[in-house]
Amino acid sequence: MLAASCCDRRMCVCPGPRRIAIPVRSSRLPLLSDAMPAPAHLFPLIRNCEISRLGSTACYCHHKHLCCLSSHFAHSHFRYAPQKKFAALYRPKEHFNHFIHARDYASTPQRFYLTPPQVNSILKANEYSFKVPEFDGKNVSSVLGFDSNQLPANAPIEDRRSAATCLQTRGMLLGVFDGHAGCACAQAVSERLFYYIAVSLLPHETLLEIENAVESGRALLPILQWHKHPNDYFSKEASKLYFNSLRTYWQELIDLNSGETTDVREALVNAFKRLDSDISLEAQVGDPNSFLNYLVLRVAFSGATACVAHVDGVDLHIANTGDSRAMLGVQEEDGSWSAVNLSYDHNAQNEREVERVRMEHPKSEEKSLVKQDRLLGLLMPFRAFGDVKFKWSIELQKRVVESGPDQLNDNEYTKFIPPNYHTPPYLTAEPEVIHHKLRPQDKFLVLATDGLWETMHRQDVARIVGEYLTGVHHQQPIAVGGYKVTLGQMHGLLTERRARISSVFEDQNAATHLIRHAVGNNEFGTVDHERLSKMLSLPEELARMYRDDITITVVQFNSHVIGAYQNEEL
Repeated sequence: MLAASCCDRRMCVCPGPRRIAIPVRSSRLPLLSDAMPAPAHLFPLIRNCEISRLGSTACYCHHKHLCCLSSHFAHSHFRYAPQKKFAALYRPKEHFNHFIHARDYASTPQRFYLTPPQVNSILKANEYSFKVPEFDGKNVSSVLGFDSNQLPANAPIEDRRSAATCLQTRGMLLGVFDGHAGCACAQAVSERLFYYIAVSLLPHETLLEIENAVESGRALLPILQWHKHPNDYFSKEASKLYFNSLRTYWQELIDLNSGETTDVREALVNAFKRLDSDISLEAQVGDPNSFLNYLVLRVAFSGATACVAHVDGVDLHIANTGDSRAMLGVQEEDGSWSAVNLSYDHNAQNEREVERVRMEHPKSEEKSLVKQDRLLGLLMPFRAFGDVKFKWSIELQKRVVESGPDQLNDNEYTKFIPPNYHTPPYLTAEPEVIHHKLRPQDKFLVLATDGLWETMHRQDVARIVGEYLTGVHHQQPIAVGGYKVTLGQMHGLLTERRARISSVFEDQNAATHLIRHAVGNNEFGTVDHERLSKMLSLPEELARMYRDDITITVVQFNSHVIGAYQNEEL
């Protein structure tokens, strides 16, 4: 149960070709849930990550809008590219083979549809909402509250989320974390990062008070008030280890006291970097407890991206490492909605990020640093926590693996050295921090892992959330995108849109409403219940082929409070 799969559907740990498309031979074939299986010899390749994501050419169907993926999906990714030499290490699950062969002999396709209540039950299983008191005892809050939700594609889900109020300083912290090579690193970061940020923000006097309380055995001042869904657990077994590492950090901050007020940007950067350093150090030192020893190694050898918001009055700071995103929803004077990016993806599509990586390594490595849009031809994000295979020297990796538990030493991934690995580290957890002064027209913030952004454009996200929060819908002409639509079909689309508007408040959570659109939208931009039902009915062996884990937090701002802050500054 402890072992993290080294060939999961979110990421493949072995490098190589990124995609194989299966040509469609006929357009008159069943729908997705009734789909004919691909040739039997291809399924070991799918399970062994020789196919990273099925593109639109890989779907055997005749209703494209119900199951075929767009070209945007076809360019989606696993965290790592696969490599053929590891294919023999992994075998399809027995029950999955049984499922495939059973479908081979089905003469009459059966259709499985979830009812609307069943769909709602799945979508709302992980939703969480929190309303912020207008006055929290220290200041009037610029945050009205937040909604968050998660929809898994991996089993178990590799995404995590966190939200907390800072009790010894001002402001709120909210974040989403996208794991790869398992969920261990994302879990650890979601538990620990906010403590490191909060400690980084504390004044010297408070740090001394906390340290004195620990020394004398007195109760500690609470640093954070967590806002958690029941499924958002903390690791009790590692709590003492994590606390000791955090204490060492605040002791160093006490020793380095400069007497100056801590800058939020500096605090965020220091917290990210220090936590990643502690994750690495804990794995190198190990632990006499065999369970903890294996846990810290799993955390270090897996990885996670992070996108964190710190909101204090009108000051909004976004610290991002990797390819999750932060987007601001702005209401224009005419009532329409626009999106403002508050983060940049750290991947091969970001030219500045590619240049940064190249500047940190010798010119002789220029051609091998980024291959197939991946770091060293393997890793999609160029910044991440953990992932010590891209940070440690080869000698250190071998020493830790050889002296580690059998589960680690027997794992082919941990023993695999990336190609062209000459001048580590190649990866950093240092965040890019963006500061934004909130304005009355800034109505909400969306933090989301890349599972959302792979399926929806930021402008559509801003419109859908904005209309949900205000209840005001600005109707745009229906775009059919070149499809031939009859008068009857157009009437049906208009009827669907009217029904959608009347039922918009079925969702009591903005993040749930956004997930419903992300998974269920058809090519006309409307939620198609049949499509939504099919996507949520996919067995776990196939779900990851069509989408990623989705984690969303929607933060709603108090425009009146923000306006009052602005007036005070004038």
